[in-house]
Amino acid sequence: MEQLLRAELRTTTLRAFGSPGGGCISEGRAYDTDSGPVFVKARQMFEGEVASLEALRSTGLLRAPRPIKVIDLPGGGAAFVMEHLKMRSLSSQASELGDQVADLHLYNQKLRDKLREEANTVGQRAEGAEPQHVTKFGFHTVTCCGFIPQVNEWQDDWSTFFTQYRLQAQLDLIEKDYADREARELWSQLQVKIPDLFSGLEIVPALLHGDLWSGNVAENDVGPIIYDPASFYGHSEFELAIALMFGGFPRSFFTAYHRKIPKAPGFDRRLLLYQLFNYLNHWNHFGWEYRSPSLSTMRKLLK
Repeated sequence: MEQLLRAELRTTTLRAFGSPGGGCISEGRAYDTDSGPVFVKARQMFEGEVASLEALRSTGLLRAPRPIKVIDLPGGGAAFVMEHLKMRSLSSQASELGDQVADLHLYNQKLRDKLREEANTVGQRAEGAEPQHVTKFGFHTVTCCGFIPQVNEWQDDWSTFFTQYRLQAQLDLIEKDYADREARELWSQLQVKIPDLFSGLEIVPALLHGDLWSGNVAENDVGPIIYDPASFYGHSEFELAIALMFGGFPRSFFTAYHRKIPKAPGFDRRLLLYQLFNYLNHWNHFGWEYRSPSLSTMRKLLK
């Protein structure tokens, strides 16, 4: 692989440094090159991660690694080369990250509001000079949450998008691999109740990181860093569910976030619904130990 990286990156220098890194799904390694340090991950699919990083970086609101190149590997799979950033665990920068994530979630709404103001103003707006406001839920490409590809076909209705492309997709995999009768029965009762959780709520599509747990954020002396995204335009509350799970973020993150985006009525029950997705996703990735919290969450939502 090192010979291939030298050729693709057009570098004479290729020297590994640090310890091998990565999460549960990908393995990664940092290298010095002629152009500076890079980080290289190996996995099957990276197009969605590249598109996610590009979308997040284009807002100018958060710091994320710059994608450099995806290289197809002989025998299958790919290597993803990105900017290498020195980082440490999120701690003192948690409040700043909360501010930044709230700004990210408000970004598309502010584009909408600006367009409305301009529509009421005499004069013509310069075409192509501004970022485009997104009116639907979804994303322009498939992304992966872990190793599971996620369909992101555009939908007008958030409840429809989330039910079909997040919950139903996960439960279809559980049915295929486990044929779990209790999961099937609980889901048949729950899915018809989901629209009620969004009754009377205006949901403006928000650009999301998509997998914002404590293992996908960090900080350095410059500020917070986010990485390993699975982005799409969805409900901002979706992002907070996994941020509260699996170790969670410091309280200062949520305090700062909710100063800008207060909790809407029904927040806690919707949070349960969004946590259900994450439990189901973990059941599909890691097995039976996540069956119990998945079914327990469904039962709570049915009460």
